Amino acid sequence: MKDIYQVIKNVRLSEKASMLQETNNEVTLEVDRSANKLDIKRAVETLLGKKVAAVRTLNYQGKAKRRRRADEGRTAHWKKAVVRLKEGENLDLV
Repeated sequence: MKDIYQVIKNVRLSEKASMLQETNNEVTLEVDRSANKLDIKRAVETLLGKKVAAVRTLNYQGKAKRRRRADEGRTAHWKKAVVRLKEGENLDLV
């Protein structure tokens, strides 16, 4: 990935994500599928101005969906990143 503005797509807010933020100082993000851990770290440090300690990534397969009787399709595949911020850094999402 070349452009850091296309790496981070969205912030994932859920009960688990808020628990991770409170206990482990981790932020959950939806990122581009072709981004690697170094791209994600560089984008968070540049765009959000926070120091990153670690990055974990998870790939999610799209779910099969069916409309009407025979029309079958899928939701999009996506990638999630859990970014741990360094000690003393915090990010207020809400």
